[in-house]
Amino acid sequence: MGTKFYLVTRGTGFIGSALVRRMVKDGHRVRILDNNIRGSVKRLEDIKKDLEFVWADIRDTESVLKAAARINSIVHLAFINGTQFFYDKPELVLDVGVRGMLNVLDACRKNDIGELILASSSEVYQTPPTIPTDENVPLSIPDPFNPRYSYAGGKLISELLSINYGRTGFERVMIFRPHNVYGPDMGLEHVLPQFSLRMKELSHNNPDNTIEFPVKGTGKETRAFVYIDDFIEGLMLVLEKGKHQEIYNIGTMEELTIEQVAVEVGRYFGKKVTIKPGVLMKGGTLRRCPDISKLKRLGYSPRIPYQVGFELTVKWYDENY
Repeated sequence: MGTKFYLVTRGTGFIGSALVRRMVKDGHRVRILDNNIRGSVKRLEDIKKDLEFVWADIRDTESVLKAAARINSIVHLAFINGTQFFYDKPELVLDVGVRGMLNVLDACRKNDIGELILASSSEVYQTPPTIPTDENVPLSIPDPFNPRYSYAGGKLISELLSINYGRTGFERVMIFRPHNVYGPDMGLEHVLPQFSLRMKELSHNNPDNTIEFPVKGTGKETRAFVYIDDFIEGLMLVLEKGKHQEIYNIGTMEELTIEQVAVEVGRYFGKKVTIKPGVLMKGGTLRRCPDISKLKRLGYSPRIPYQVGFELTVKWYDENY
């Protein structure tokens, strides 16, 4: 893959900053569009001189249009994620998601940009009919009155917009679906940071060797977690080898229970963990694990065991909060 001039929306976010860092390392030119409300330019402080920044809201049509000038390819990450936001601010989640997607597509057309890569989500298929789950399962919104599905709905609409706008005027439009990406400095709205900080507090307040740890649900719910470095390797393979109008899962196929996650976090703090079940949030998914066979055919092979990645992540939150 030759060098390109990329526009990365939400490039100061957790995934965006890791992607930008890798792009610069590989010799690409990068412009970031972000309002930096939930991201942090500190993540890129050491390479800031190698980057261009446009500080703007993805919903600002003119700003997106100007940010796309002279660009070869757009990687569109800008969206509001974090489960709590889905329940608390569904209108904002949809507004940013749908207006942002339309603005990016219009900017591609008006700037004659032939390549667009969209970040979607495993949430678009909600409760999957098969596990591991491939890219061809039906997409669904089980209950439009549940605000949780504001995120899934916005991502589903974005996929439809990208695919159908992409039928003409584009050389490559591709979609990737991240599955539980984690790592240091990933924010506070996700299970691993939340478990880390709660476990830290409980450990400090409890001298006993065993901690009773409350969770939402039974603890038997599952997810497959992928460390940020492995995820970026997968995404770079999509950028290099992915095909027009294709969708790629990026993740691992190692399914872990939420109880296992809690036990691993507890181990870092030298504690044994017993789970205290709670009420699963309405719309929560019992199992999720991607089939990554399609990405493996491009050469993908995740290398970082969850035990190693979890320790690095929990350590970062322990030392920084």
